[in-house]
This record gives sequence, structure tokens and C-alpha cells, in this order.
Amino acid sequence: MSDRAPAVERWLAWRYLATRQREGFVSFIAIFSLIGVALGVATLIVVLSVMGGFRQQLLGRIIGMNGHVVITAQGGMLQATAELLAKLRETPGVRAVRPALERQALVMANSLTRGVMLRGVRTDDLLTRDIVTKNIVHGELGAFGTKPGVVMGERLRQALNVAAGDKVTLVTHRLNENGTIAPRYSDYEVLASFITRRYEFDGALVFVPLDMLQEDLEYGHNAVSSIDLELADPASAPRVAAELRRSLGRDDLKISDWLGLNARFVGALQVERVMMFIILTLIVVVAAMNVVASFTMLVRVKRGSIAILRTMGATPRTIVRAFFLAAAAVGLVGTAVGAALGLLICANMPSVGRLLSAITGASGGGNAEVDFITSMPVRVQAIEVGIVVGVAILLSLAAAAYPAWRSTRVDPVEGLRYE
Repeated sequence: MSDRAPAVERWLAWRYLATRQREGFVSFIAIFSLIGVALGVATLIVVLSVMGGFRQQLLGRIIGMNGHVVITAQGGMLQATAELLAKLRETPGVRAVRPALERQALVMANSLTRGVMLRGVRTDDLLTRDIVTKNIVHGELGAFGTKPGVVMGERLRQALNVAAGDKVTLVTHRLNENGTIAPRYSDYEVLASFITRRYEFDGALVFVPLDMLQEDLEYGHNAVSSIDLELADPASAPRVAAELRRSLGRDDLKISDWLGLNARFVGALQVERVMMFIILTLIVVVAAMNVVASFTMLVRVKRGSIAILRTMGATPRTIVRAFFLAAAAVGLVGTAVGAALGLLICANMPSVGRLLSAITGASGGGNAEVDFITSMPVRVQAIEVGIVVGVAILLSLAAAAYPAWRSTRVDPVEGLRYE
């Protein structure tokens, strides 16, 4: 009998799930409970994956324009000596060392003036910065460093109404010997423009050859405002920063990592993701409650059948397992269908983005905000999918437990009284 018990329990579970006459309404609720679980799981996977994609894009733009580890002076200018740069390059995990000189300035062209952030960089450092080189939308970078030329954000170029080859005037300032501030004017040629879809970069950032900017500002050859370090593993930035503080042993240097510099932003993204996960999990909880309700009703409807099975020798354990299998099957099948549906949508997200763009009538056309939304970046992480599936399975099994327990409370005598 023990060998046949699992088969009997599976057969009973299937019979309880089948739609028959007066039990049809219960099975109807069970079907919609399955759909609810599937939609909840699919929604969780899609939303978390899209949020992960946007998070990766946002952090990529922040880190891509700056360093994973940033070294500045505690006060005044930083002297990027050959010895210091060599020591930084020898640090394990460091892939690139990029000194930079930043100053606020005005840029003038066509009787228009805009406030900008000048960033003096070496030619090789700019040409190896993917966020710039892969997003050039106007002009070319080839002449950068060989002549007085600048590379600016596309929004800024459009605001100044200039094109590649046009001249712009950079207005910086210098301190005279008597303590007064005097403006300094320098003419540069527009070489190219880039678009990163971050307003502060596209609308106010101008790259200038480092040696030329140092000369304009009358700084020494080693004078920079910061040294950016690019790491092979961005997540190791706090560890590398701590290691540099110990190895360099210089109190005049301030060493920061990108996680610390953007702590509020990264923290806000993390809180948003956790809260979104909790809120969307409620969809699965509601579907699980429907499973509880439908199979609790099924137990009441099947009181006579349960009583007959008990009088024929079926143990309470057999009855419990049958109802547990029937209720759990709804949640497990719904979880499997939802996971497959969610991953399918994520795999075809570009098509979904184009469909949403067509429905809303929003066309990219170079509009950064529209492109950012309709591009629908996706980053599917196995651990997140595993957590979603695991939570859905646990909720499904928990929902199946109560109806199964209720089935043991049916008294055979009471169950047969009205049969």
C-alpha cells in the first residue's frame, strides 16, 4: 500500500484540480490564481531586470566620466609627479591612471555665453575613455591634442550654435600680483561633440588638452586638480582606496572611491530596488491568498468525498498530501510559467521598447530623455531571478499548507451525514 500511496495521492490531487459540475467555480478561481502567480513572478523579473539595466547605465555614465578611485589634494593643487603616477600604476587592480585639471569657465561663441566645466586631459586618456569615444555624434577626435581644440557635450554645442571647425573663446581668470582678478581669453577650435544622456556632462563639460589648459592657467607642468584611477573591478574601489592610503602614507592627499562619492545616489537606487521588490511581491501574495481561498472552499465541497475515502481506509496523511499537491501545483506551475514569461520579455525588450514608443507616440529622434526611456536596458541577474522564484515557491507552499491542514479536520460522520 505504501508503494501505491504516492500514485493515489497524485491521482486524487489531479481529480481535485479537474473541473466538474459544482466544483467548477472553485477550479475557475484556481486557474485565475495560477495566472495571478504567473503575472506576479513575470512582473517581478521584468521590473527588477529593467531597473538593474537603468542602474547599470546610470552608474556607468557616472563612473565612465570619472574614476573608480579619485585622488585630490587636501588643499590647493595636486602635483602629479612621474614618481607618484608610476606608483599608482603599480597598484594591483589599477588599469589606467588619468591626471586631470578642472576649472570653471565661460565659453563664448556667436554672441552667446555659457558657464562650463573645463577638464584638461591628456590625449591618450581621452581617446581611451569609452563613454566619450563611443558617443561622438559630431566631428572627430583625431586632432585633439595636436592643436588648440576642444571636445564638448552635444547640448552645449547646440546651445552655442557652433559646428566642428568653428572657433569658441574660453574665458578663465587669473589672480594678479595686487590681488585683483583679471579675465584671460583663449581661442579654441571645436573638434567634436559627444552625448552621454546626462545633462551635466552634455550641457556643460568641455575637454581641453591638459598641457594647453595648464599653460592658459599659468600652472606648472605637473599641476592637476585630481588623478582618476580606472580599476579592472569597480566593486573593489573601496579596498583599493584603503590600500593606497596605507601604501602612499601621505596626509596631503585625499583618496576617495566612487561608492563613497556617490553614496546617496547609490543608496537611493538600492532602497528603490528593495522597495519595488517588496511592493511587487504583494502581487504574488494576493495570488497565493486566492489559492488559500479556492482550496479551502474545495475542502468544504469535498467533505463527502473525504469522508468516503477515510471510511475506505485512506489515512489523514494521504488526504493531506493530496490537497497539498493540488494546491502547491497551482503555485509551482504559475511560478514556472511566470519565470519563463518574464525571461522571454526581457530577451525581447528592444522590441517591447519600440512597441511602447509606437503606442505612446514618443520617437527618439536624438531626444536624450525619450531615448533613455524607450531604449529599455535590461540586466538579468541569475541571483535576482533565483530570489524571485524562491519567494514565489515559498509563498505557494505556504498557501497550500492551510487547505491541506483543513482537510484533516473533516469528521467522516459529519461528512457523510448529508451525502
